[in-house]
Amino acid sequence: MTYSAPSIPAAGLRLHFNENTGGCSPAVLAALRSIAPTDTSFYPDYAQVTAAAERYFGVPDGWVQLTNGLDEGLHVAAQAAGRGRTNAAAVIVEPAFEMYAACGDAAGLREIHIAPNADFAFPLQRILDAATADVRLINLTDPNNPTGLAIPPGAVEAIAAARPETLVLVDEAYAEFSGRTLIGPLLDLYRNVIVGRTFAKAHGLAALRVGALVAHPDALAPLRRLLPPYSLNICAVRALEAAFGDRAYLDAYVSQAGSSKRLIYDFCDARGIRYWPSEANFVLLRLGHDAGATVAALAARGIYIRDKSSAPGCDGCVRITAGVVDHTRACLTALEDILASRGR
Repeated sequence: MTYSAPSIPAAGLRLHFNENTGGCSPAVLAALRSIAPTDTSFYPDYAQVTAAAERYFGVPDGWVQLTNGLDEGLHVAAQAAGRGRTNAAAVIVEPAFEMYAACGDAAGLREIHIAPNADFAFPLQRILDAATADVRLINLTDPNNPTGLAIPPGAVEAIAAARPETLVLVDEAYAEFSGRTLIGPLLDLYRNVIVGRTFAKAHGLAALRVGALVAHPDALAPLRRLLPPYSLNICAVRALEAAFGDRAYLDAYVSQAGSSKRLIYDFCDARGIRYWPSEANFVLLRLGHDAGATVAALAARGIYIRDKSSAPGCDGCVRITAGVVDHTRACLTALEDILASRGR
């Protein structure tokens, strides 16, 4: 399959991509302005920025592989899982980020989709049942996109222990918002587990394309063989170094996201709208049969949210990015007007 990203509006309030709606740290912009002519004409060195990433994640030397966005990490994980194997399969737990299926398809993996349980409860037993000998990759997301729900404690360990020969990729794109991570002793104990991280969401570096794979070096070795030597450009390198140096900016944005989620919860509670408490920077809510019309009505006002009705288990649902509080208020004010016009 081919991943089809939503259209990018020329202007308006973008609350449909889970982006950092406040932009990057001013330190990032200063670092980009300081790039010299030879910085762009020489191949970049990654030693300094990789060491900074290892400090950020609190892991030893050799445990971080920076990638051109987390998407590149997803691609090489799928390629490594299928390399040299016939009938290799990947497990995808629905609802899921569409890139898992796109990467599996590109790598020639047979896909096993685990349908969601009622109310999106984590389907641990069905994952274990599906993980036959042909399964070489299990894609997990913590917290999930689009639900924002956490994987229960101990579930990843149970999956990794049941299939030690299978790569378990845990996508932690929203870990800065959840405040949780599997990065730590677990990665030494279960060397088939790799954690994927991105600096697109909380750090505001989506357009610069920088992500990371974090794992024991033994787990990273097969993936590193598939990566080109210079996939990260100098702008991404300098931006990431600067972003690591501005913790106050990161903390402030994460705090705003938390406040925005509470505004969305209060809005839904007051109107009897079903939603799922989220550990990420977005909220999934169920508007019902007119979800698509509501998304279109907001778009007509220059406010963009994501219609997730076609995702498994998400009929009638929309997803709203929770970032800058003023942006959230503007979205909810417009949404209230639209719903009121329909007598809701």
